[in-house]
Amino acid sequence: MKYRDNGAIGALLDEYERSISELISVIKEISNQQLSTIIDHETKDEDCRSIQTILTHIVGAGYAYAHYIRTHQGENIARYNRTHLDTARQYIDALHKMFLDTENLFQTHPTIALEESNQDKKMHVSWGQYYDVEQLMEHAIVHILRHRRQIERFILKLAS
Repeated sequence: MKYRDNGAIGALLDEYERSISELISVIKEISNQQLSTIIDHETKDEDCRSIQTILTHIVGAGYAYAHYIRTHQGENIARYNRTHLDTARQYIDALHKMFLDTENLFQTHPTIALEESNQDKKMHVSWGQYYDVEQLMEHAIVHILRHRRQIERFILKLAS
């Protein structure tokens, strides 16, 4: 792994990339059948029924985090359209592209303010929270870690 030298932004990107790499190592051997198998029949969360739905959610959320930040910076860009993919390889490629989009965000805004203590200047996200850039990126990292764990548990259920 390379380490970026641009301070806190570099640390956030390094850890985001690491969380994605860990997720990829978990999903790289998943078959197409395992990917699409409904494992949690009880959940009301449509994003958490199968490995496929979880990965679709992860990729879409990654683009959404970057979109929130870009919009907060005054950019006017289209939202990412979530798409169910058919193979683990396609999701791996999508995760790489999602990360590159986020990395590009920070390359185009190298002096972005990470911390904001004024609640009125924070980003209001669709699930009701208010975040500054650093908090949203920390959330993005942990979001992948939580779902990686969930997928690991799904894989165990598939093997039993």
